This record gives sequence, structure tokens and C-alpha cells, in this order.
Amino acid sequence: MRYLIEVEKGREAADGRPSVGSTYRSVFAKDGFPPPVPGLDCCWDVFRMSVERFPDNPMLGRREIVDGKPGKYVWMTYKEVYDIVTKVGASIRSLGVEQGGRCGIYGSNCPEWVISMEACNAHGIYCVPLYDTLGAGAVEFILCHAEVRIAFAEEKKIGEVLKTLPRSSKFLKTIVSFGKVTPEQRDEVEKSGLAIYSWDEFLLLGSNKKYDIPTKKKTDICTIMYTSGTTGDPKGVMISNDSIVTLIAGVDRLLYSVNEQLHERDVYLSYLPLAHIFDRVIEELFIFHGASIGFWRGDAKLLVEDIGVLKPTIFCAVPRVLDRIYSGLQAKISAGGFLKSMLFNLAYKYKFYNMTKGSKHEEAAAIFDKIVFNKVKDGLGGRVRLILSGAAPLAIHVEEFLRVVTCAHVLQGYGLTETCAGTFVSLPNNLSMLGTVGPPVPNVDVRLESVPEMNYDALSEVPRGEICVRGNTLFSGYYKREDLTKEAMIDGWFHTGDIGEWQPDGSMKIIDRKKNIFKLSQGEYVAVENLENVYGLVPDVDSIWIYGNSFESFLVAIVNPNKQALEHWAEVNGVSGDFSAICENPKAKEYILEELTKAAKEKKLKGFEFIKAIHLDPEPFDMERDLLTPTYKKKRPQLLKYYQSVIDNLYKSAK
Repeated sequence: MRYLIEVEKGREAADGRPSVGSTYRSVFAKDGFPPPVPGLDCCWDVFRMSVERFPDNPMLGRREIVDGKPGKYVWMTYKEVYDIVTKVGASIRSLGVEQGGRCGIYGSNCPEWVISMEACNAHGIYCVPLYDTLGAGAVEFILCHAEVRIAFAEEKKIGEVLKTLPRSSKFLKTIVSFGKVTPEQRDEVEKSGLAIYSWDEFLLLGSNKKYDIPTKKKTDICTIMYTSGTTGDPKGVMISNDSIVTLIAGVDRLLYSVNEQLHERDVYLSYLPLAHIFDRVIEELFIFHGASIGFWRGDAKLLVEDIGVLKPTIFCAVPRVLDRIYSGLQAKISAGGFLKSMLFNLAYKYKFYNMTKGSKHEEAAAIFDKIVFNKVKDGLGGRVRLILSGAAPLAIHVEEFLRVVTCAHVLQGYGLTETCAGTFVSLPNNLSMLGTVGPPVPNVDVRLESVPEMNYDALSEVPRGEICVRGNTLFSGYYKREDLTKEAMIDGWFHTGDIGEWQPDGSMKIIDRKKNIFKLSQGEYVAVENLENVYGLVPDVDSIWIYGNSFESFLVAIVNPNKQALEHWAEVNGVSGDFSAICENPKAKEYILEELTKAAKEKKLKGFEFIKAIHLDPEPFDMERDLLTPTYKKKRPQLLKYYQSVIDNLYKSAK
């Protein structure tokens, strides 16, 4: 395997434990993992050292609003940010919150978010992000579970924090707005016996006091990040300074090894939630290099305009964002007329062919890059050299398309909150890694563990099994949930719950999810995620949730059809009505079911894996109805609860 080195042999099943495959690490760590940077022991050091090295570099930027209209980005330097962080830290300490205390942060990404986080880092206070997408129930749960003493909140989120009173007031004593506070909010908070401050008021609170910055250890916790989970209450993942510092060293080694190292002139657009580990570690990496972070305005509809003004050099995204970019580009190509379409397709085929033959993307079709693809590049600000996708799988056709047309490296990564995000990432100019998450980052060991009940064998010729990770980037446990920690961490190995398959070049392909398995009434095991991936390839299907249980002998599904495709079918087949009416039409259901059956036959699925009945829902699965996690994973128990009557009817009518 070209990009891996074997560090331990696999072993057969023994003592009730399944067999495991060989342990591998990145070829970029063949002489050992990257050593830690001298003097860099905690997240505070990441920032402090950059302030010393790059005091006048622009650090945090936001669009200035002139006469109600957004203008250019205005920047605070590293030194200016440091001075405000010092004030915020003194104010937090003046309220009696000490090292090891908990501080909540709630809201869209903005300079104040990072400033509050750095103040926590300085004083060894656990930063506890409050999820922007999980509603008041989860906010209350996290405030109480983590015993948060002080919470910073975006102006428009203060109402959500107030909804958690009086229950959260057992621990919560202070609320700080990133902006202003209304008289009504002040009254409500004071009735509950809490204090509330506007941002400007809070900066003055500790102005006449001086606090020493405490010594922090690598093993100290710097953040408790609550993962939404697809079942039950959110879990508080404790992440240490060492995890983040180790990750920075590993990602840095990786980028250096493929000649794409970050530098102080790099610019990053901060819009993916800082409450998630993916964005948090990327921003730590940028801060480490003295680079610049510009913030979006908090509105997805204005994202493209923010990109145009900021002109980032690195763009991180989740597949939903890249799918939108892909669909937008496809619509523009179709609307461009016959000649433009023909030129685009010719350029695309020529460049893709050269890339398959081993050409680097910048050399594969330089002339077409200038006359055809530069328009796509300009749409992303004109300077993007690296696009990184994470949090969920990116469709192969979207990844391939973007690799060809964006004039940038498009890399897919994989990681969990528990592994401090980056665990695998695909490599630039490696078309063979399409559809994979690439080889491991050079700071972890990885092995597969067999899952016999799903017929995944880590010792077979094509090794498949549950992905297990070992290394210093791993979390320190689930807060107050020793039972869950013991379940996931066995002999130093974190069990991800994801099923992977090693590829010949040493990259990893995610093929299934261990827990998404159930039995049908005749005893057949169904690996439902795998099936959803197969059926999800049908062009007429945007999203699909497949259901079965041990009392039924066949599968049913709820389908979000593709609006454009289904409306086109309706027009051709004389079916009238709006999109909702078409979804109700029996002929439309029949048509989509036929398309799913065709896909099942093509992929040679077993008889019991065929779907027998479907319901078409014009409204896509969403977070508002609690059907998806913030990283767009399906919440299966909630989907069942929401669609229970529909599922019951599908089974009745199909028998």
C-alpha cells in the first residue's frame, strides 16, 4: 500500500474479541510521528506564540457595514486581538470563574466567539460550545450537564439562553452578549438572580484587576464539545490541549509533505460552526501560522458574496455546500446555450482525461483553465487553492467535477469529534482517491476490526471492518459518562462505529456504519447505510431513509425525490399538479420504485434488500424537525417517530 507503512501485524479472533487487521500509519510518519513544536503545550501557546511572531498580521476580519450596506473586510491584528482577550480573561476571572471552570459560547462564528475561546484557553477554563442547531432543549441540557457558570451569546441567541431559566440557573450565574442587551432581557435575567452584560460593559468589568495566567498541562481539558449523536442525549467529548496540539503537528507535516503548507498570507472563510471540531481545529491551524480568518455574515444566501469579497485561499465545506455549488454550476452550463455547453464539455473531458493519466490539475489543461474554468475559480473569489470537504461523505460525481473545474485541489477528509477531526485526508493530484477519504494523517495509527455479524473481515484479501484509531489526538473520555467511554475505548483503541475498506493505494473508503444494522423477520441482517448509499445513486432521488424491523419480512422507504427530475417526468407523462401533488400521485410512486428496483438489480442486491413500498415526501429531511444531526446524519429513532403512521400504512398496503 503506497501511502501506508505497517507497524503491527493483524491477529485472529481470540478471548471473545474479533480478529483485527494490520496496524498502519501514514508513510509521512515512517520515521515516527512529528515531534511537538518546542514551547507549544496548549491551545493558549498556539495563539500566544503567533502574537509574538506576527503581532501586526491581520487575524480576525468582518465586513464593515456602511449606510446599512456591507463593505470590505476590516481587520484586527494579532496584537489587537490579544489585548481584547486579556480584558475578557480578566473579566471572567473577576467573577470567580477559575481554571477548570466551564464557559459556554453560543452563536454564529464571529470575532467575539474566537476572542471568548482564547480567553478560556488563557486561563485554563473549559470552553463549552452551545449548539447553534439543536434548539433550546439541547442548550439547557448542555448548560446543566457541563455545569456552565458563564455563557457568552450572540445577540439574537440571548432569548434561547433565557428559555433555559430557571433550571440552568443552578449553575449559570452570568450571561454576556456579543452585542447589546435590551432592558427587557436585563429585567428577566435579574429576576432569575443572574447578571447580564453587553460586550462593551463586560470588557470593563476586570479593567482594574490583574490576573496571572495559570500554568497549563498538555493533558488538561481545553474544550468539552457535545456531539448531537443519532440517539439519546448529546455526549460531552472532552478534548485535551494535547489532542489539538498533536493534530496541528500532524496536519502540518502532511501539508508540508505534499508541498501545500500553510503560510501567514493564507486567508480562511469562517462559516462552518465553531461549535464543531472540524472548524475549530482548522482555525487553530490558521492561528498557528499567523494567517487571517474572515467571518461570514451568518446567512447562507450571502455566502457566495462574502467569498467574493474575502477571496479566501483555503475553503472548507460540508457536502451540502459543495452539492449546492455543483448544482448551481450545472444550471449555468445548461442555461449557457449549445456552443458554450459544447466547449465546456470538451474542456472537461480533455482535462479529466489528462488527470487520469497522471497530470497535475494545474498542468492538465492550462489553456482551458484560462478560457473556461477560470470563471468557476473567480466564483470562489479567484484565489482558492485547496477545498477540503468533511463531516459527511461527498458524492463521487461531485468530487470529480469540482476537482476538474475549480482549478484547486479538492480533498475529502474523515474524522470524528472523538478523534479531534482530522484522521484521514485524501492527497492532492491523486485521482485514484476519488470516493475515498485518503490515507491516515501522520499522527495516528489505524486498524480495522472484523465485524462477523455483518460479514466484514479485516483479514480478508480486501480488508473490511470497523475503523479503529490510536494516538494522542484521541479524546479524553465522555464527560460524566465513563460507561460510554469504556464502550468506545478498548485497549487504547477508539472504535469509530464506521466500517471501512482499505484501498490498494492505502486510502480508506467508508462503506457502512456498524450500528445501522437490523434483522428482518426471517433472520437476514440488513446493513441499511450501505443500501441507502446504493439507492441514493438513483438520479431521481435526493435522499432516502430505509426502514425494516424483525417483525417484518421486507423493507420500506421514505424518499425525498429530486424536484427537477420528478417534475420533468410528470410533464412527459401527463401528470399534472404542483410538486406536492405529484409526490402523492400513485404513478409517481410506481415510477420511483421502478428506478430503485433497477438500481438494486444492477448492483446485484439480495432479494430481501429490495424495497417493496415507498412514500414520497416533497419536504427534504431537515434539522428543524429533528430528523438530521448538524452534520446531516440521519437520526433514525426520530425519523421512525415522525413517519410512524406512514410506515404502518406502507406495511399494511404492501401485504
